[in-house]
Amino acid sequence: MSTHPTPDFSTYQSPFAWRYGSRAMRQLWSEQHKRQLWRQIWVALAEVQSEYGLVSPAQAADLRAHATEIDLPRALAIETEIQHDLMAEVRVFAEQAQLGGGIIHFGATSMDVEDNADALRLRAGLTLTLTTLRALLLPLSLLLDKYADTPLMAFTHLQPAEPSTLGYRLAQHAQDLLEDYQTLQAIQPKIRGKGFKGAVGTGASYAELLGADHVAAFEQKLSDKLALPFFPVATQTYPRKQDYTVLTALAGLGQSLYKLAFDLRLLQSPPIGELSEPFGSRQVGSSAMPFKRNPISAEKIDSLGRYLAQLPRIAWDNAAHSLLERTLDDSANRRIILPEAFLAADEMLATMNRILQGLRVDEAAMRRNLDRYGPFAATERVLMAAVSAGASRQEMHEVIRGQSMLAWESLRNGDTNPLAEKLSKNGELLKVLSPEKILTLMDYLQHVGNAPTRAREMAATIRLALEAA
Repeated sequence: MSTHPTPDFSTYQSPFAWRYGSRAMRQLWSEQHKRQLWRQIWVALAEVQSEYGLVSPAQAADLRAHATEIDLPRALAIETEIQHDLMAEVRVFAEQAQLGGGIIHFGATSMDVEDNADALRLRAGLTLTLTTLRALLLPLSLLLDKYADTPLMAFTHLQPAEPSTLGYRLAQHAQDLLEDYQTLQAIQPKIRGKGFKGAVGTGASYAELLGADHVAAFEQKLSDKLALPFFPVATQTYPRKQDYTVLTALAGLGQSLYKLAFDLRLLQSPPIGELSEPFGSRQVGSSAMPFKRNPISAEKIDSLGRYLAQLPRIAWDNAAHSLLERTLDDSANRRIILPEAFLAADEMLATMNRILQGLRVDEAAMRRNLDRYGPFAATERVLMAAVSAGASRQEMHEVIRGQSMLAWESLRNGDTNPLAEKLSKNGELLKVLSPEKILTLMDYLQHVGNAPTRAREMAATIRLALEAA
């Protein structure tokens, strides 16, 4: 949980306002910062208009001089009366800038300001997300290197399968997160604003002021001043497909974090017990069961991930239902889904970073699980060697299967796995393989393929990608 000022708990407070997300991400999506961006856009509009003689340089300068004087209580009081948040901000700004106040928003429609501000926030939000994801990927790559050779039992269908290594298991998650990083990297520079195209996107109001031949150059000057590319075609809004693209990418990141957290939850369960998240010396696991060490951080990641996964659906509806040149039925939910998608992803990343920084690896538990289940995986090597030596595959398969079932019964009775000894003394197998050869083949620690090499290669790939950014 991030540090924050104490909110007013006498009324409802969104958990994203105080519990989840970093201070930087909350400030980016704050009401104050949004209005600061609105004023930045109005100032830019006035300054470019002054180049065309539509307003005076003194008026534009007056707006810039008062651009930081956000007065939310006054704006909200006006909004209560007129029911329009942007026009309430215009009035407050005009009260403060006596000389320039009369030309604020000249020629513009609300979405010329709001959508460009939202595009700036989307882009900045992606920048923050990429920074936090980088801070996760680098230490994760170091874990891949550190544990590239550390053997463990791999599971399929939640059943013991064959040996792998911890570095290679983590490499699966690292590969997904690297792909998310590259996806977000590709999207971030493509974020575009609506531009200044007026009520239905035709730029008619600006054409009236400037002449149709000057509108394109006028808009380009604003694009340059705001350092924000604009969509070449827009209606009253920028295409809502942009929101869907961004939220889908964030949900994809959430999916990768969700799976990693879920795997950590499984591996922290005492029957496996190989990995666990940090647990403070004074941390309470359960109100009823004092012995509990619940994986609450990983569970929080999965809880937020389920929420994040639903938000692209709303963005999909907003894009699909933006009928003709626009409807307003996306406005209320965009106030929620845009900031909360970023804040949910931000909290998930920060929490996973803390888990990995303090990850507890129990190599003794890994060895116990390998000793318990590894011999079953090694039977594949014995089968292949026996067939190569001239035995019938089907007959050998049945021999090994029968001995494996007996070994399972021993495990259920609490004994150690006797499979290697049983196979090394089996008469049918001894017709084609020596006892020494069978015991060598049953060394399951050698049955990890090239997993260590691939883990190290993925770690190097991640670091190269981060260096190139």
